[in-house]
Amino acid sequence: MTKKKNQKPNGHSNGNGRHAVHVEFSHPTATAVAIAGTFNNWRPEATPMVAMGEGRWLKELVLPPGRYEYLFVADGHWLADPRAQATTPNPFGGVNSVVTVPKEQNGNGQGKGGTAVASARQKPRIDHEL
Repeated sequence: MTKKKNQKPNGHSNGNGRHAVHVEFSHPTATAVAIAGTFNNWRPEATPMVAMGEGRWLKELVLPPGRYEYLFVADGHWLADPRAQATTPNPFGGVNSVVTVPKEQNGNGQGKGGTAVASARQKPRIDHEL
């Protein structure tokens, strides 16, 4: 996931402290992909990703500052993001991916308090064979 400070999906500031979070997933055979996490009460149907062709899926989330756990759901399979900045154990014996949306960024990819965030130039992807 890539975070952009206080921007709407069109790149403009929305003025309410929310951040655009770019999500990209790659899977050569997936027919349906969604992202589920603490930001949508773990409901994959609430956040389907957009098929871009050739196995690429995209979604732009707009989230307030905070720490969020998430998983991708590809054709019913729940998958952690291997390129996530962090993971945390889940109650099902696996791990959830974690993204932290900072309150502010100081321009060097670090949020206040030293929380690492992905560069806006990164395009994290997942390549899974189901």
